[in-house]
Amino acid sequence: LAEGSAWCSKELTMFLCLLQAAAGILCYVGAYVFITYDDYDHFFEDVYTLIPAVIIIAVGTLLFIIGLIGCCATIRESRCGLATFVIILLLVFITEVVVVVLGYIYRAKVEDEVDHSIRKVYNRYNGTNPDAASRAIDYVQRQLRCCGIHNYSDWENTIWFKQTKNNSVPLSCCKAALSNCTGSLTRPMDLYSEGCEALVVKKLQEIMMYVIWAALAFAAIQLLGMLCACIVLCRRSRDPAYELLIAGGTYA
Repeated sequence: LAEGSAWCSKELTMFLCLLQAAAGILCYVGAYVFITYDDYDHFFEDVYTLIPAVIIIAVGTLLFIIGLIGCCATIRESRCGLATFVIILLLVFITEVVVVVLGYIYRAKVEDEVDHSIRKVYNRYNGTNPDAASRAIDYVQRQLRCCGIHNYSDWENTIWFKQTKNNSVPLSCCKAALSNCTGSLTRPMDLYSEGCEALVVKKLQEIMMYVIWAALAFAAIQLLGMLCACIVLCRRSRDPAYELLIAGGTYA
């Protein structure tokens, strides 16, 4: 029993090192979601979609603090410290489960959000004025290599297309490999053929899946940490051999 407890104590120490790394990774994932969503924020109106990212950054910060508490408790073999560590870790685990649930909810809502707003954004496009909507559309069309909502012909129904009267789409619709593309609809082979709506939905759903998988992975790690901490805590209070083992003595 003492050997098993000592093994769990070592595993707990290793887990705490992983916890510090996990804190940084979770904060990175949350920041990545924020930065990427900022490029696509014109295509969805529900700001609550970012809630999972906010929570996961907060969890990452909290995990760093928890790691410090766990390190101190493990080094000092503090029963109170270990108990506090387990309780806080349990609360964080519950929070990560909430993140997973919210992630799936908002992932399902992304398609409706984009479908509801993308046509409005395209109708606000003004190629001669670098406003936010124009920058967003040009950015998405270049990054995702798409043109229009469903295909390049959607531009014919926009206000910008009717005002310019040159039978051309924005240059951001031109294939990257072509240097002489003018966006003219008389040369559709020069334009991206795929529409942007499906690709924007796919991109946003992929981002949300990063949050979901990160939360699931670290929730599983935390279960192992809680198990080891509980074993160490129980054995420390019940097993005198473990006390002597920790103290470096012998048990006759």
